[in-house]
Amino acid sequence: MSIHYICRHCGTALGSIDRTSADSVMLGLHALNGRERAAMVSYQQNGDIQIKSICEDCQESLEKDPSLHQYDYLIH
Repeated sequence: MSIHYICRHCGTALGSIDRTSADSVMLGLHALNGRERAAMVSYQQNGDIQIKSICEDCQESLEKDPSLHQYDYLIH
């Protein structure tokens, strides 16, 4: 099983963790409510987990121009 982190705004791969087992506390997912978890975490058919996060470039862009929050996808 692998855990893949991707930017939810631009789709950039942020990193991956190869683990035989992982729990929600280890990944920090226990802090998410049900809605957040549904929006950020998806389980692949091969057993991998995909977690949507935010990359530094998108975070910086959103801080500089908060109106960008209205868009689902950012190109930088």
